[in-house]
Amino acid sequence: MTARPFILTLSCGDRPGIVAAVATHLLDHGFNILDAQQFDDAETGRFFMRVVFISVRKQAGDHPRKAFGAIAERFGMSWTLASTEERQRVMLLVSRQDHCLVDLLYRWRIGELVMDVSAIVSNHPQETYKGIDLHEIAFHHLPVSRSTKLEQESALWELIRSTKTDLVVLARYMQVLSDGLAAKLAGRCINIHHSFLPGFKGAKPYHQAHQRGVKLIGATAHYVTGDLDEGPIIEQDVERIMHRDHPDDLVRKGRDIERRVLGRAVRYHLEHRVIMNGQKTVVFAD
Repeated sequence: MTARPFILTLSCGDRPGIVAAVATHLLDHGFNILDAQQFDDAETGRFFMRVVFISVRKQAGDHPRKAFGAIAERFGMSWTLASTEERQRVMLLVSRQDHCLVDLLYRWRIGELVMDVSAIVSNHPQETYKGIDLHEIAFHHLPVSRSTKLEQESALWELIRSTKTDLVVLARYMQVLSDGLAAKLAGRCINIHHSFLPGFKGAKPYHQAHQRGVKLIGATAHYVTGDLDEGPIIEQDVERIMHRDHPDDLVRKGRDIERRVLGRAVRYHLEHRVIMNGQKTVVFAD
């Protein structure tokens, strides 16, 4: 049976010898590197690395996590290590517009997004999505208003905990998370904003873009923080528009951008390609 790869990501203060130390360590413990990417951030003095490797031993030895602790301590690394057999549990939050939800479910069903869908949560009833094949995915209707936001978020957080959800995706979920919930989900909640941030934040960004007469519109996938639309950016894309386009045309074209940007961002996260770098990210795209 073919060995399944492991994925190591790390960051630390930049200094000579990190790559050599990691490669030598893996070799000495019976592992073979399949892919390696690295980045030196001259502005911050930080080093970032992603390594994919497999065991070449006939018999399984110690889990690589156990063996890597010493070298991580030596270089003061922040690091993660996961097997590609470990599927993350992903919760999808959605409001009335369902195009991102449909796209994510399609990518999941064809195997492009290797994950388990823990639940779909919406502030609208399930009948809103009667045209979508939700198969046997658990659906939760959590309505929310200004007066019930605290209770609704408490129920949402309990659902995240009880389903052992690893990642929350706001697939055009048109509710702003509170500072408290955003803090609890730091680094594991992705939002799609229908604008090329940092421009046109907040509501109706396509209408804002139309009023400014822009020639490009875009979408941004970012991690959620307590500051609205200010979280670390994972992925962006744009599309050219014409002076003839009306706001409805921008919305229509924007839906296509949103789908592909969010799909890539979720996949990058699931494949451990994203490493935090302060208010920014390092993304080792394929």
